[in-house]
Amino acid sequence: MEPFSVVIAGGGVAALEALLRLHRLAGDLVDVTVLAPDEDFVYRALAVGEPFSLGTAERHPLAPIIEHTGAHWVTDTLHSVELKRGSLHTGGGETMSFDALLVAVGAKARPAFDHVRSFDDARADELFRGVVQDVEEGYAKRVAFINPPGPVWPLPLYELAFMTAAKGYDAGLDDLDLHLITAESEVLPAFGGAVSTAVRGLLEAAGIHLHTSEQPIVKSSGRVTLPSEGLELEVDSMVAMPRLVGPCIGGIPGTGAHGFIPIDHHCAVPHTGNRIFVAGDAADFPLKQGGVGAQAADVAAAAIAHQAGAQVDVPDFRPIVQGKLMTGAGPKFISANYIGGEGFGAVIADHPVGTASGEKVTAPELGPFLEPVRSGA
Repeated sequence: MEPFSVVIAGGGVAALEALLRLHRLAGDLVDVTVLAPDEDFVYRALAVGEPFSLGTAERHPLAPIIEHTGAHWVTDTLHSVELKRGSLHTGGGETMSFDALLVAVGAKARPAFDHVRSFDDARADELFRGVVQDVEEGYAKRVAFINPPGPVWPLPLYELAFMTAAKGYDAGLDDLDLHLITAESEVLPAFGGAVSTAVRGLLEAAGIHLHTSEQPIVKSSGRVTLPSEGLELEVDSMVAMPRLVGPCIGGIPGTGAHGFIPIDHHCAVPHTGNRIFVAGDAADFPLKQGGVGAQAADVAAAAIAHQAGAQVDVPDFRPIVQGKLMTGAGPKFISANYIGGEGFGAVIADHPVGTASGEKVTAPELGPFLEPVRSGA
């Protein structure tokens, strides 16, 4: 009997976590092809620290990870799908067949505002180090950090605000005017009330003014209007998280106006006969974070392995959302069960909590493959 044919589209956390979990669960029952255009996986979770000389993005070659699983590697992108034929078309014009397809291609970032720096973890140092230097030298005293409405992972914005405040404090500045403006009704609501209350306290202690439930209007550089408060701020610099949009892959049913792909409790796309799965930021799931994507990847891999004939249980996708919040004065580790759009059982501590590894992104299968690069081996 021919092995069960699987294509995994993507080369990020979710794609690699799924590849490794599927290899462990199904082994030779599956014949896997990875569709990824780049030679390296870039672990960008620490990039937010680059402007402050507190971290850096890491590059990891894909080849050793893919070779470990025995998968095939096609350096191309996913363009469209023909579900009835069980085939897909690549950006380079190739046609490939599949029994199961896992889409883990991520989301696309778009600037949320004109006249505002849009945070990009691929260019964090380039975009924000100048602001940090201006703060340290006293040229920029009023800075706004803006989290727009829509699906986003807001933790980096809080980190930028905290670390900017710490730099100002270290430089002996007592007249910094920092504002964190968010469309969310509460501070980091995905983590629940205990974390929200604790981080509110940290913001206040750092001298960062918090504005929640705001959809700011930016008509010119240096001015931001907060409609809910009837307030207009004059600032020296602004940085905002980008808006995220889905990949808009043709032929996948149910894709919404913003391009995100719907998933069920096993991360399968409805009405595809359990043939197409999605993990990571491409999914129509409100939390866009690598650790959440890794958990979705593990669920999808189990579902695919089960279809291939492996004797495995398929868990429901009920993520535990975990984060490592860099505050400029030591990290805070936060965790909560995410159910029905809310966080429950929240914990915030000075050390890793629950099943967290202490990394910015927890990916059980992928994590060990990142260690050699970090240790210099």
